[in-house]
Amino acid sequence: MTAVTAINADEGAGLYALAHLDALESEAVHIFREVAGEFERPVILFSGGKDSIVMLHLALKAFAPAAVPFSLLHVDTGHNFPEVIAYRDATVARHGLRLHVASVQEFIDDGRLRERPDGTRNPLQTVPLLDAIEKNRFDAVFGGGRRDEEKARAKERVFSLRDEFGGWDPRRQRPELWQLYNGRHSPGEHVRVFPLSNWTELDVWQYIAREKIDLPRIYYAHEREVFRRAGMWLAPGEWGGPKDGETVERRMVRYRTVGDMSCTGAVESDAVSIEQVIDEIAASRLTERGATRADDKLSEAAMEDRKREGYF
Repeated sequence: MTAVTAINADEGAGLYALAHLDALESEAVHIFREVAGEFERPVILFSGGKDSIVMLHLALKAFAPAAVPFSLLHVDTGHNFPEVIAYRDATVARHGLRLHVASVQEFIDDGRLRERPDGTRNPLQTVPLLDAIEKNRFDAVFGGGRRDEEKARAKERVFSLRDEFGGWDPRRQRPELWQLYNGRHSPGEHVRVFPLSNWTELDVWQYIAREKIDLPRIYYAHEREVFRRAGMWLAPGEWGGPKDGETVERRMVRYRTVGDMSCTGAVESDAVSIEQVIDEIAASRLTERGATRADDKLSEAAMEDRKREGYF
């Protein structure tokens, strides 16, 4: 049942408010239904990471008992964590969903993209993403971005208009008063939609705990081979790590966010249960991307630059 909290005002007038997580859930469900009513070919970005898992869970709730009326899209760098890819495929099979995979490796193989000297493929996702959007004529693309993650994401509205090249212009942001969303767009343009915009990392984990949502085990503390680079614990792999002078060690770590293995760092942790993870996050003073994503540290405006080019 949905929780409500009584509010005393003016001689006990009967005012009620939804509990915090219920309010966030209600907002996200409203956004999914709004998109279903406004757009012709929406798609959900689904990587098997915790935010996309919560987003899919909300979509399933929004349309139950009917099926989710959207397909899924994953931009696969080829350097993803095997545990996460296995979770992705199992989830798609369990719910009978359709998954589109845009492969960075295919774009490298046919010459449309070139491997970066540093081995990271996260910045290479933009071209396959835009190609998949154009080829499948997706007019709304759900993403799991949240405003608390990074300052460029904090600028973005729930409905974020992208131009015919997939680019984002902060000056074209539209007002969203009273949860009224403007999905109008010209031919060739599309809209990125962020149902979790107003959630925090702690909200996501508390919701996962409440809804008993299963996650890939790498989100909990486990022993893993890692090496130190630029203050981060990275997983060794074919992408180019470790280099000379970088020593592989076995440590108890977990991942706060999941992306390309070449730029996603683990944090040392002994949090093996969801309750311990929540306690750990509540005490943290670093955002998950600030603590664990090397690609966001390339420059002060690294994320905003990528978003202007068409990134998530």
